[in-house]
Amino acid sequence: MSTRTPNGLDKLGLENIANVYYNLSYDELQAHEVNRNECKISSTGTAMCDTGIFTGRSPKDKYFVDQAPSNEHISWGDINKKIDKETFDKLFDLTKEQLSGKSIYIMDVYAGASAASRRSIRFISEVAWQAHFVKNMFIRPTEEELETFEPDFVVYNACKISNQDYKEQGLNSDVYVCFNIEDNVSIIGGTWYGGEMKKGIFSMMNYWLPLEGKLAMHCSANVGKDDDVCLFFGLSGTGKTTLSTDPDRALIGDDEHGWDDNGVFNFEGGCYAKVINLDEKSEPEIFAAIRKGALLENVVSDEVGNVDYDDKSKTENTRVSYPIEHIENHKEDMQAGHPSNIIFLTADAFGVLPPVSKLTKEQAMYYFLSGYTAKVAGTERGITEPVATFSACFGEAFLPLHPTEYAKLLGDKIDEHGVNVYLVNTGWSGGAYGVGTRMSIKDTRACINGILNGSINNAEFEVLPMFDLQIPKTLEGVKDNAVLNPRNTWKNREEYDRSLAKLAGMFIANFNRYNDNGSEFDYSKAGPQL
Repeated sequence: MSTRTPNGLDKLGLENIANVYYNLSYDELQAHEVNRNECKISSTGTAMCDTGIFTGRSPKDKYFVDQAPSNEHISWGDINKKIDKETFDKLFDLTKEQLSGKSIYIMDVYAGASAASRRSIRFISEVAWQAHFVKNMFIRPTEEELETFEPDFVVYNACKISNQDYKEQGLNSDVYVCFNIEDNVSIIGGTWYGGEMKKGIFSMMNYWLPLEGKLAMHCSANVGKDDDVCLFFGLSGTGKTTLSTDPDRALIGDDEHGWDDNGVFNFEGGCYAKVINLDEKSEPEIFAAIRKGALLENVVSDEVGNVDYDDKSKTENTRVSYPIEHIENHKEDMQAGHPSNIIFLTADAFGVLPPVSKLTKEQAMYYFLSGYTAKVAGTERGITEPVATFSACFGEAFLPLHPTEYAKLLGDKIDEHGVNVYLVNTGWSGGAYGVGTRMSIKDTRACINGILNGSINNAEFEVLPMFDLQIPKTLEGVKDNAVLNPRNTWKNREEYDRSLAKLAGMFIANFNRYNDNGSEFDYSKAGPQL
């Protein structure tokens, strides 16, 4: 344990602090978690916590203070909601009151592996496992770096409080996740979910970096033995973490990255993987990472700590966070050069998109701004068929600026570095969800390998109607090349054509929101045409 007092403790506005537990080691954190009855220990030595009634983020309770100059850059709306300075100050006082008179955990960490782009972040909490989560998910400074550590941004997590005045203040609920950009402060109240801290800093990196001409990305990244970098964009459930964790390629990171003049770099120092239905055979690297130092969320175990990863009685969003060192083959400095390939992952539950297709630069911009995947039927009452989901830049919930700001940066970098871009469908084949079957991981891996080793460029291509996507006719490692054209896999070809047209219409309707952004972003012709 660091015996020093954090720099600037007197500036935090907290009174009568009992004890300050500063950047505790993993052993110390686990002892606190057990002694305070916050966690149980699994049979692999992993701490297991519950996040209470909130097992996911609360996006409707996220606010930015409406003040200059940040309000001139923020794209206001349902994603980025306004809160006035007076209301924020009241919530800040409530937050500080909750954390005062308590023993608190302070974690000083970095966001961003690139020294030219990183930010120094301080997290304050009264819960040991939340400090553990932060230690896993961000970059851990050395003891020497902590001696002179000065935070650029401070996060106050008062998860045990609730805002009883929310109705009078015009807010959504008693939960709040608020950002004051000018004062470099974020406050959290009413929710225990650790992901709020992780994604809150991601949102801030998505604000800071583009204003410096750097791209912030919701993607995973790895690098091969020849220093070829690949980025994997995709929404939850598309395979971003699984496909970037490759025994033959070093993992740079599994979720959040930046792209500056030096190349690609991880924002984080760890990984945050879904573990529902986790299987050791299909995801051995992630399975092996769940050991002492990792933190399991909302899983179910027996009396001796054996975890049942198939049990979703608490939530389907069961997760594990672990330091990136738990992945045997990782890039130690968590940064590399400019990418050679970019892969957009989608889990198309309609079963009409190809397993892999090569995109032009214009198509890349279109599918980046679309950010498509599809949820399967049965996840919500009344849903009997797949539901299309469009999330701009594959991470719209975390974009303070307008999506086209990120798209412009991506397009510039694709041109500057000659990057190849592909669309990979990890969803269904032979029919929609409930009729067809999920793409085999083996075939998906073969598509990824064809991209990474360049053999896909030697293939003969055919065109998918309506979408104008270039599909390889053959690919080494794919069990049956007929699967590469999804129309071949449907028993009823006319039904396939109708489903393809239906999805095309959904893309077109979604993309209409960009039609008022001028000719610079008129990429509608690169998308489906009916």
